[in-house]
Formats: sequence, structure tokens, C-alpha cells
Amino acid sequence: MRVIVALGGNALLRRGQALNAENQRENIRIACRQLATVHAHHQLVIAHGNGPQVGLLALMDEAYKAVDPYPLDVLGAETVGMIGYMIEQELGNIIPPDDHIVTVLTQILVDRDDPAFASPTKPVGPIYGRDEAERLKNEKGWSIARDGIHYRRVVPSPLPRRIIEIDAIRMLVDAGIVVICAGGGGIPTAYDDEHKLYGVEAVIDKDLASGLLARGLDADMFVMLTDVSAAYTEYGTDHQQAIKAAHPDALTQLSFEQGSMGPKVSGACEFVRTTGKQSAIGRLSDLMAIMDGVAGTLVSNEIDGIEYYES
Repeated sequence: MRVIVALGGNALLRRGQALNAENQRENIRIACRQLATVHAHHQLVIAHGNGPQVGLLALMDEAYKAVDPYPLDVLGAETVGMIGYMIEQELGNIIPPDDHIVTVLTQILVDRDDPAFASPTKPVGPIYGRDEAERLKNEKGWSIARDGIHYRRVVPSPLPRRIIEIDAIRMLVDAGIVVICAGGGGIPTAYDDEHKLYGVEAVIDKDLASGLLARGLDADMFVMLTDVSAAYTEYGTDHQQAIKAAHPDALTQLSFEQGSMGPKVSGACEFVRTTGKQSAIGRLSDLMAIMDGVAGTLVSNEIDGIEYYES
């Protein structure tokens, strides 16, 4: 079975955790133990987020005043190399030495007239308290939005339209290679008036890009991993309920936070509707249980309405 596993940026660097290389490597090492189990039984393709990482690089970049800050597409490419390197090394230390792993720096086409550029929603960087977020908003001109009980910087997140390297990725996957691609939602690019590609100042949502990847590779299952156990209704309130399984039509009738669970639900529903196969959302540590249908949120055409976990 061909499985696309999308690791959330917050699954690789937990909320509130110090943004250093040691913490990130340890989290990736933990993630790779789960990924290695999937690889032992299925054909594995790995995508990942980069929200905390690209936000950190942006902060570091702004601290150096001798040159203008680097654009988000370039910072995104830097994080993809860093995260891909760590996953390659840590996963390669677990799986058989003859099993090859490669990271593909992936450009993804967006519409330069996408309305998302006028309404930033994608969280990047660390979490802040309300006062610190307000100060950064005033000092740096950032757009700030709530992220659960915290606040984060938000940037434009246009819809992914096409994966530029999809043919090369497919050849690698068909050859049995573990491919790490569409990292950070891919590097956002667009065509200019002369039909030449250029980088775009944005961050594509990793889950929507991974869904596009899963459809392009004819995946049998699409799994999105984050730092919560499932998709919840009324998350963060006294009335929250964990969703065990849902039909995509029923799931899209519910409301989810746009910068967080919303894209995961949208990506899962689009994959299931388009392919007729299954998608799932859940916590990294539950990966095998999610694939076995006993943890996380399963999205399938075979489900009638919505099923909830018992409280």
C-alpha cells in the first residue's frame, strides 16, 4: 500500500519548546521510529510542515541588518533542506541500509492573484502571549492571529495548484525509494508574464500540498500527523468532542480553525472525494494505531455521517 504521511511542523517541534537543533533532532528521531514501522509494511512517502522553523529563520534573518531580509520562499527552501537532512539521517539509521531515501526540493505553483495574499492566515514561528504578540505586530508590521490559547505570526497561504517536480517524484517512488518531498507545503512559485517561474512571498499549507501530492502519486492512504489526538468539534472548549470517523460530506459541515485543523480536514475530504480512498488525522505517536483505525480521525466514504469517541 502506498502511504503519504504528512508530519506537521508542530509534531517536529512541539508548541512552546525551545527552537533549537537538539530538540528538533530528538523529535525527528522519535518520528522516524514511527515512520520506520510504516516503511516495513508499506511504500512510504513523507511530507512535512515547517511553520515553526521558517518563522525562526525569519526572526534570525531580521536580526542581521547588513542585508535586506530574505523572502519567505528562500527561507522555506532552507528549512526543507534542514528537515529533510535530519529525517534522511535518522530514518536511515533505523531502516535497512539498502533502502534508499532522498529529499526532493519541491516547487509548487500558486496563482499570483490568489485572494489569500490579501488575507494572511498561515501561522509561522513560535507562539506568543497576547502582549508580546501585540508588540511584534506594532514593531514589525506583522499580521497576528490566535493559535489556540496563544498567538502567532500569520502570512499569506495561497492554494497549491501544481507540483512542478511531480513526474520526478513519481519515478523515484515507483523505483521503491523513500521520498521526502513537498516539505513545508512546497516552495511557493508562480509564472510571470513571460511564463518564467519566480518565488512567491508566502507559505503554502502543508496539508493541502500533501493532499495534492497524494492524489498525484495515486496514494492508497493519506495520513496527516499533528500534536493533537484527532480532529475535534469546538476544540479548546468544555464542549469539545473527538471525532473517530466521518464521511467527507458530513465533516465539511463542521467548523474548524482555518490556520490549524481546517486545512487538514479540507485536505482529507478532498483526497477521499477525489480518489475514493481513506485519509486520517491524528497524533504522531499514534501513527500505526491510526492506520489500523483505532486512533485519530478516519475520513472515508464508507462512514455514515460522523462517529465520535466516547468521552
